[in-house]
Amino acid sequence: MEIPTARIMRENSYRIGFTYNDPYNIYYGALSPLKRLEIDGQVTSFSNTTFEEQSSTKDKAVGLKYQFHSEGKYLPAIALGIVDPHGTKIFSTQYVVASKQMYPFDFTLGFGNGRFGSKPILNAQTESVKVELLSDPKKWLDDSQFFWGIQFAPSDRFAMMLEYSPVRFHKQTADPVQPIFFTKPVPSKFNYGIRFKPVRWMEMDLSYQRGEQVGFSISTAFDIGNPLVPIYDRIYAEDSFDRKDPFTINLTRAIHNSGFSSVGVAVHGSDLWIEAQNDTYFYSTRAIGVILNILSGSDLDEISAVHIILKENEIPVMKFTTTGIDIGELFQEKMNVAEFMYISRLDTSVQSTPDIPDRYKKSITYGITPNLQMYLNSREGFFKYRFGLSGWGEYQPWKGGSFIAGVQWYPVNTVPVEGLEESSRPVRSDLSLYLNSDLALERLMFDQITKLSPDMYGRFSAGLLEIQYSGIDGEIASPVLNGRVLVGVSGSAVKKRLHDSAFQLQEDNVKDIYTTVFLNGRLNIPEIESAVDLKAGRFLAGDNGVRVTLSKFIKGVTLKAWYSFSDTSIFNDDINSGYHDKGISVSIPLRLFKGSDSRTLYSYSVSPWTRDTQQDVEHVNSLFDFMGRNVTIYLDKDRKFIH
Repeated sequence: MEIPTARIMRENSYRIGFTYNDPYNIYYGALSPLKRLEIDGQVTSFSNTTFEEQSSTKDKAVGLKYQFHSEGKYLPAIALGIVDPHGTKIFSTQYVVASKQMYPFDFTLGFGNGRFGSKPILNAQTESVKVELLSDPKKWLDDSQFFWGIQFAPSDRFAMMLEYSPVRFHKQTADPVQPIFFTKPVPSKFNYGIRFKPVRWMEMDLSYQRGEQVGFSISTAFDIGNPLVPIYDRIYAEDSFDRKDPFTINLTRAIHNSGFSSVGVAVHGSDLWIEAQNDTYFYSTRAIGVILNILSGSDLDEISAVHIILKENEIPVMKFTTTGIDIGELFQEKMNVAEFMYISRLDTSVQSTPDIPDRYKKSITYGITPNLQMYLNSREGFFKYRFGLSGWGEYQPWKGGSFIAGVQWYPVNTVPVEGLEESSRPVRSDLSLYLNSDLALERLMFDQITKLSPDMYGRFSAGLLEIQYSGIDGEIASPVLNGRVLVGVSGSAVKKRLHDSAFQLQEDNVKDIYTTVFLNGRLNIPEIESAVDLKAGRFLAGDNGVRVTLSKFIKGVTLKAWYSFSDTSIFNDDINSGYHDKGISVSIPLRLFKGSDSRTLYSYSVSPWTRDTQQDVEHVNSLFDFMGRNVTIYLDKDRKFIH
């Protein structure tokens, strides 16, 4: 109810929920991206209180829990938790907790400071991250108190709970509700509750806490990346083959009908060559598997070698080579995927391809999606937002080249214009001026990606790059060590756009031309489906520093979190001095909801956009993301999707 346990959510799962316990309304979420690790965040609404210069009182907090010892036959599970180590620290605590189940009882005993301790951690509104348990263990011991709880669960769906919470509400002076609701000690430190699970993925709690307050909680839990609708690949229909047409025409049509464009098929001697752009399949190895499936129904007796080349933006990114006999044995289950891949070859260094005429080229693509943007912690209210549509179109006249346009329309818009006078170098803090427009030309640009060598890519962009900036942007990147590491350099030279004009640029600004230059690196760790990105160099405002991004890939869903460091001495204001840009994002594939495979992703990020440190221009195409999983080290892991 209020105290933590040493239990950890199942790896690659998440939970969202709401708790009411006056004067607190808590909206929370938690996920477990790695085994034994749980990360959570919450937004707390306080009753009948206000922060200075705000019309309502809300607080954001994040935390993590790591189970460093799992439960055994005799020993309990033991976990370490760190809650709210940054910012207001209203709910800040660091604790060690143990839990042991003796069915049907589950016992918990913990020891923690801060919220659970003898006195609160007072460090309001600071950029520092301090964990006394690690930095000052003696002080943590002196300030900490015990908490404990017992759960009795006679069935999987029902449980009764009793816990002892040592929270001294009347001494939590950082808590904005303390002067109103907790002027004296609460009547009881014991909390009582019942828990009911009507279905496997939902929990509902009813509690009586502090000897005076009835509480209610509801939460739902799901596995990350599991499709809500089973994915079914529609492989070619028999009518794709017409006996009157040549084999290459029939095969081209069948591949196109199975979700590919720019398809070229040719027979050179005894070699069959196939080129195709994957428009449908999330995993490139699955795209290869679909083509192999089509070939398995064809007569390949006279074909000794089969070469399949997959393209992105008409650029060849990989070549798969096998034999007609091996394809037949794979789909007749005379060999497994591991054996098939061992005697086949997958090459990502392909640059030149045979001159094969292609058909079904898709030069124009477009789309329109609903869009919700939220603004939290405004002076005019905690929750402000705008809702509307984002439309985009792309024309590809040649290999790797694209003309891209994007338009935003937000008929519902409550984002306030604020924070314009505080920053000495407003590169992002004036973004609200641009968000205040209901209709805007988001971008109008040219983008060119080129494979400079078998293992090196280049990118150049020019035009209206994003909602705030226009100019040029470039990048060079290459995979090394089979894609274990990606390295590159990038830079841009841009001018700020006028917020009330589609094509005019600002002339009288802090800087006439803003420039960036970065050394980029990515360490891929496919063993745990994770990556670490480093971006080091000069950011948009002229501050030099580093951004570190951690990402976790879970069945197509990508979770990211970043934290930045830079020399902020160039800023002559308080809001940017010493500030560290940070944020989180999630990319969710449409395939989880569609019932069929798809490469479409929906992305959402949360970050403080009213600061100016450690900022960069938006990139429609990043070369690291363009390469993505199309590097040897990931293709080896994704081979299971071939069949």
